[in-house]
Amino acid sequence: MDLIKHKMIRNAVALAMLALVIQSCHHAEDEPKDEKFQVTDTLLQSLVIDTVKEASALSEISLTGSIAPDENKLVKIYPMVSGIAHNVKIQLGDVVSKGQTLAVLKSAEMAGYTKDYIAAEADVRSAKRTFESTSDLYKSGLASQKDLEQAQSDYQKAQAEIKRAVDVVNINKSSNDGYLVKSPLSGFVIEKNLTDNEQVRADNSTNLFTIADLSDVFVLINVYESDISNVQVGDQVKITTLSFPDKVFTGKIDKIYDVLDPDNKVVKARVKIENPGNKLKPQMFANVLIKAKSGESLPVVNTRGLIFDNDKDYVVVVDGKAKVHIQQVEIAKRVEDRAYIKAGLKPGDRIVGSRQLYLFESLKD
Repeated sequence: MDLIKHKMIRNAVALAMLALVIQSCHHAEDEPKDEKFQVTDTLLQSLVIDTVKEASALSEISLTGSIAPDENKLVKIYPMVSGIAHNVKIQLGDVVSKGQTLAVLKSAEMAGYTKDYIAAEADVRSAKRTFESTSDLYKSGLASQKDLEQAQSDYQKAQAEIKRAVDVVNINKSSNDGYLVKSPLSGFVIEKNLTDNEQVRADNSTNLFTIADLSDVFVLINVYESDISNVQVGDQVKITTLSFPDKVFTGKIDKIYDVLDPDNKVVKARVKIENPGNKLKPQMFANVLIKAKSGESLPVVNTRGLIFDNDKDYVVVVDGKAKVHIQQVEIAKRVEDRAYIKAGLKPGDRIVGSRQLYLFESLKD
């Protein structure tokens, strides 16, 4: 009896194990097979898609230059009279305002101008009285027409002389101390050739001061012969200086000079830039980066869509509603956030501009 019972239990266990094996086989058959990665419409709609454009390729040319004052906002001050300088309190680099006195000249010529003005005033008063009295006599028949015309002519000459004397005095500003050398504009003293007790001659070709408004300045770029054909008016430039290496000044080339420096073999190109806070000073050294057109038209893409893998560049190209593929590209040049494509893309192609690395790894497997 016990033997029969034992055989029944053993057979039941065997049947149970067989059922488990059969059930496992059914589950294995129900599991889906691995499928190749696909991009869904929903995923594609969540991505940034860039369109390849055609543009004239840019090249970056690195040159040097120097800061110069705007010649339209610069004045050189020359003496109008001879004399001896005193009260020269302005120093090189000082900020001056329009009309400010820079120096005083003790001048004998100014005494002569003052004398001429006083004499002209007296002549006008005398000529006016003569003309008025002659007019009264003419009306009474006691003076001739010729006398009246002569008196009128003398009065007009006296008026002309006083006007000339006034203009001379106004041009040559003076005070009780002497001839005043004044600044005609507000700005910085960038040149000074005068000291106290120095004798000044009106026929001297050396200017006393140079005043420059530095709110705008020029950057004079040294363009070498090999780069002349690549630099044009209107090219964008970025400028940095040794004094402010983290500050980038931007502008456009507005003039290219036609004269070649025989010693340095360079042509000067000019850029006008704003100078907030008057940070840039004349003669400062400048590094200049020019974005010049190369004349070559190439497909251009935003560099955010590029993938670098195993020393090669790739993009993920959208070639249908929800189809993408990996495309190797050859880059001709990079300029900031733009890449000019030599091979692999054409204008009008669409590439993925976000999460492209994730797609690249998924499609590559």
